Amino acid sequence: MGRVSEIARRLVPAVCDISVTDICNATCDFCSFARDKDVVRDRRWIDRGRLAQALPILHRRGIRYVNFQGGEPLMHRAIDGLISDARSAGMRPGLVTNGWLLPQLIGRLVAAGLATLLVSIDSHSIGEHERNRGLLGVGERIRQGLTVARKHGVPTLASVTVNRLVRYEALPETLADLGFDSVIFSYPRRQPFGSSSLVYSGESRLIDFDSAELVRALEAIKSLKGRFPVMNPSPSIDDIQRYVRGEEQMFACVGGYKYFYLDWNLNIWRCEAWSKPLGSVFDLERIPDCRDRCTACMMACYRDTSTLMHAAVAVSDAAAAAAQGRLGEAVQLVFRRSVALSLGAVASELGQISRLARHA
Repeated sequence: MGRVSEIARRLVPAVCDISVTDICNATCDFCSFARDKDVVRDRRWIDRGRLAQALPILHRRGIRYVNFQGGEPLMHRAIDGLISDARSAGMRPGLVTNGWLLPQLIGRLVAAGLATLLVSIDSHSIGEHERNRGLLGVGERIRQGLTVARKHGVPTLASVTVNRLVRYEALPETLADLGFDSVIFSYPRRQPFGSSSLVYSGESRLIDFDSAELVRALEAIKSLKGRFPVMNPSPSIDDIQRYVRGEEQMFACVGGYKYFYLDWNLNIWRCEAWSKPLGSVFDLERIPDCRDRCTACMMACYRDTSTLMHAAVAVSDAAAAAAQGRLGEAVQLVFRRSVALSLGAVASELGQISRLARHA
């Protein structure tokens, strides 16, 4: 697939989000996976055996981190087996859940090799969070699950979607009380995805923001960094603000190159927002990298990762250019303001990144 791709693949590990089911037991107002929205008609579950066959292909493509999601991934009966299989394939498995089933399953997840636990939180108020989720009592269930996870050294992250239920200045106290180590914010989406993902809602008033409101919410997120560990790099948040304002952005997305989305049909996508899949995961080794400098959406997982990886990707590209005698190009690749900002983002998040990387 070319010398540049091979060098970058060795130097910069890739990530894949894996949706294991389209079923969910919650009623989140701003998500179309919600059990009360009648969008999900066919119950789908990823096949453990087929995924196990696909994991070595992902590994050969450079993927070292996988995140299991849904729907609600804990509703998959073999979720601990999926985590174990990912570990055995040489990957570090994370999981994103609403937390309802954590008390029953957290012991099995830890034993299977869970590396990172993310739990969705919709508000500084647990009462408001539970009402939006339609899961009364989930706050205590989350607390129980996080207690076990932290006892075994598993990092715990709150995953908070920007919405009208969040009062940012009150959020740190709530997250600390529940037992979270840090928080990562995602940004609302009203338009349907081109992929099989349903993490959007065109009708939700909770995410009906104008541009000025979104920019203010992003500023509020940056202001939290002195009070509670926020995993979204500030340069990435700055770039999302540029996106919201319709300005040119600094960091190209690594979706389809260093970040992928795999659905329950075992189709591989460059990202959840894209209009068509790259193909079957079993054809991934024949699918070329996507390097078209896309900045078409504001999906936090892709944009944050792109910011953090930007400098390392630039260095690997520069090394490839230098190896081919293009020294001027190599110098230009690394001496850019975006590379310096990326390095600064990595440095500022180094403590949290190191903790996530250390857990085995």
